[in-house]
Amino acid sequence: MRADGRAFDELRPITIITDYTRYAEGSALIQIGDTWVLCTATVEDFVPPWLKDRGQGWVTAEYAMLPRSTLTRTPRESKGLSGRTQEIRRLIGRALRASIDLARLGERNIIIDCDVIQADGGTRTASITGGYVALALAVRRLIQAGVVEPPIFRSPVAAVSVGVVNGEPLLDLAYTEDASAEVDFNVVRNAAGHFIEVQGTAEGEPFSRETLDQLLALAEKGIAQLLRAQTEALR
Repeated sequence: MRADGRAFDELRPITIITDYTRYAEGSALIQIGDTWVLCTATVEDFVPPWLKDRGQGWVTAEYAMLPRSTLTRTPRESKGLSGRTQEIRRLIGRALRASIDLARLGERNIIIDCDVIQADGGTRTASITGGYVALALAVRRLIQAGVVEPPIFRSPVAAVSVGVVNGEPLLDLAYTEDASAEVDFNVVRNAAGHFIEVQGTAEGEPFSRETLDQLLALAEKGIAQLLRAQTEALR
């Protein structure tokens, strides 16, 4: 039994509130246990200079943690982004670009802002899962406005963390579990069953192929539940 009473293969409670903010073209507040992330989508009618006149759009992401999203205050990154923040931004962007047809988006840029309100592990995976909902809402509104065609959607995307703690594979690590994990993975997968990204590290001893297979199976189970939560929120 885990500290919060969950089984080894159980997600934390999930809530996704759509249209959480007033002005963004799409927004969602995702709560996974005590990790809360506000995701907003902004549509711009231009693309980065390196994509100009190429007839396709772009999706990018920004990520930040509010100073008191953590147990002690985390200073704002006013003097430049940390390597961790830059890596998470790129991960979210790669994951969400896989969910839509960029050619059908036209020369538009969609920025997904993921702001962590409260952090208790899995902030990057929650950002991807909630970020997809915000992106889908924004794209739906482009379809309703008649500026893009419905086949723009590919396959919904979600993400979850898995790891080995005290020798046992676990799904959806809370912070205390993540901090003591012997193996730590972040897995991004779409509804078609295809992996987009797998980030895995042995924090101590190397792990076996058997352990890898166990963790991927746990991740697939968790992601299937997250995809259902996205579908229900978007309904």
